[in-house]
Amino acid sequence: MSQKHTVTAALPYANGPLHLGHVAGVYLPADIFVRFLRLKNEDVVFVCGSDEHGAAITLRAKKEGTTPQAIVDKYHSLNKKAFTEFDISFDIYTRTSKPIHHQTAQDYFKVLNDKGSFIKKTTQQYYDDEFKQFLADRYITGTCPNCQSEGAYGDQCEKCGSALSPIDLINPISTLSGKPPILKETTHWFLPMNKHEQWLKTWIKEGKLDEHQHHNPKEWRNQVIGQCMSWIDGGLQPRAMTRDLDWGVKVPLEEADGKVLYVWLDAPIGYISATKEWAEEAGKNWKEYWSGDTKLIHFIGKDNIVFHAIIFPILLKEHGGLVLPDNVPAYEFLNLEGDKFSTSRNWAVWLHEFIEENPDKKDELKYVLTSIAPESKDSEFTWKEFQARINNELADILGNFVNRAIVLTNKYFEGKVPSKGKLTNVDIDVLNQLAEFPQKIEKLIRAYKLREAQAEAINLARLGNKYLAETEPWKLAKTDMARVETIMNIALQITASLTIAFQPFLPQKAKKIAEFLNIELLKWNSFGKEDLLEVGHQLNKPSILISKIDDAFVEKQIEKLEASKIQKESTNFPPQKPETSFDDFMKMDIRIGEIVEAEKVPKANRLLKLLVDTGVDKRTVVSGIAEHYNPEEIIGKKVTVLMNLAPRKIRGVESQGMILMAENENGELTFVSPEKAFKPGSEVR
Repeated sequence: MSQKHTVTAALPYANGPLHLGHVAGVYLPADIFVRFLRLKNEDVVFVCGSDEHGAAITLRAKKEGTTPQAIVDKYHSLNKKAFTEFDISFDIYTRTSKPIHHQTAQDYFKVLNDKGSFIKKTTQQYYDDEFKQFLADRYITGTCPNCQSEGAYGDQCEKCGSALSPIDLINPISTLSGKPPILKETTHWFLPMNKHEQWLKTWIKEGKLDEHQHHNPKEWRNQVIGQCMSWIDGGLQPRAMTRDLDWGVKVPLEEADGKVLYVWLDAPIGYISATKEWAEEAGKNWKEYWSGDTKLIHFIGKDNIVFHAIIFPILLKEHGGLVLPDNVPAYEFLNLEGDKFSTSRNWAVWLHEFIEENPDKKDELKYVLTSIAPESKDSEFTWKEFQARINNELADILGNFVNRAIVLTNKYFEGKVPSKGKLTNVDIDVLNQLAEFPQKIEKLIRAYKLREAQAEAINLARLGNKYLAETEPWKLAKTDMARVETIMNIALQITASLTIAFQPFLPQKAKKIAEFLNIELLKWNSFGKEDLLEVGHQLNKPSILISKIDDAFVEKQIEKLEASKIQKESTNFPPQKPETSFDDFMKMDIRIGEIVEAEKVPKANRLLKLLVDTGVDKRTVVSGIAEHYNPEEIIGKKVTVLMNLAPRKIRGVESQGMILMAENENGELTFVSPEKAFKPGSEVR
């Protein structure tokens, strides 16, 4: 069986749009690597998809007053479209809500459970007594025990990247009630990671698992090995692989009713289910891409190292018959204009917005993001550098050389490739240098040094510029056309090689250069050869390959960024909810009512039981306003009532409608009441 590559890009949570930090640190480098393998005619599958489970989704839904399904549908669609338009060449971009994934994840759990890979134990877990539910990791925030920053989640500190457990947090708070949670007993299935320390240490440090399967971890990035060894040396602890949630992949055991798989068991198996789905459509055998002589490569951000280099390898080894990661090229963080990317503060450049506003600058963005990629340390994106790299490198080096090579050929030889003729030492030296580029770039790409690899591609254009500047064919045209023929032939052969060198990095620009040359895109084995274009081959007329970025563009982007931040900082109100139709609005029956009775609901701090005169009847409505109003002070109060909301039981009391309230930035509530003395039953429309 020939060697295969299975390349994964971290499944993005379907709870928000993608920003440039995500793109630079995961999806773009993975795409470059895969495009290179395809150019080499190597067998590769590139899988990704939306991670649609986990507490982050339910939190977003709660914040926006909608359902988890609505959230994942919205952001899966948005992000998939952005990836497509940005030309990220996944073989499949799927979603973990699909039945094939639920089945695959459940089957995987059962295999491990049957093997005794888990330990079932009852422990104390944080519980929100007000909302009467156990709290998943993301429903708890507190102070990080490692970096002391506030707002760390129960599974991870997003500031320092540390993986956490809820009990690690200092001063934990429930995100549901905003109050300290209590500890309560619950039963879960744990992965005893402590039992795997020895083989993990050997595998990560020495690259050996057994005599049949090994890799060389010395080629892994230092930060990956360092973070893994820090975790292992600190002592691995059992980690729960199930959660008390109603959103996710159900645990496939009768005694686990009401529990779902932990998202970091669920999500990595998404790589396998995605491969299965792709294989079914492509007529392939998915197992061949997860076993045998296959290289499994995970492109991720540094906050996901532990999950991909420790937890998932344990799960893979425990399952049996599956390869372990050959490499986990994790990226550090990309900052923006002197500050961290922040969704909450709207300090971000959103991929879908950039594409919508600048559809002609997608490859330019790819070039800049690769040039500054945070491969070994955090880096920074600024609009000034965006302008400088495009103008000084892409336009002045690549664009300038390609334009001169083709324009001069059109001018002197009617667009036909001239003969090579007699070579001078200068020509031979340039052709020798050209021949060295394929190996240099390939070596760097295979070492996941994509910044340097792209720099070498631009160096090839730099070589072409230098060659033309030194030989000055425009001057020789007056006295020695035979020499001009040689120079232009070599310049065009370099141009043809540029279409190959830039295919992984700038696929659309490479295609455009090939169109100028009137050739099909070439494979890697043609790169560096000096006879890619035959004598007499007719070229096309070129157009502008790279447009320069003016100061006005930069100023506009910076102003937009600052304005969005100011707008976000000026209000704490939630964003507008998704658009609804007039017909849907007209279905709502909203009327003026009058509260005639009010009392507290037993054992519920937030709830009042109200009897409301609606003009057509007197009905019971349960309302979460007890922290804002005493029962006796609201008797006789005129309120606004949503009448035709389906009845539901709340703490054993059937509520037959909803009192509409207004909420300010501080979370204070007030009734929406008529300013005139309208009778109960008056319609609101």
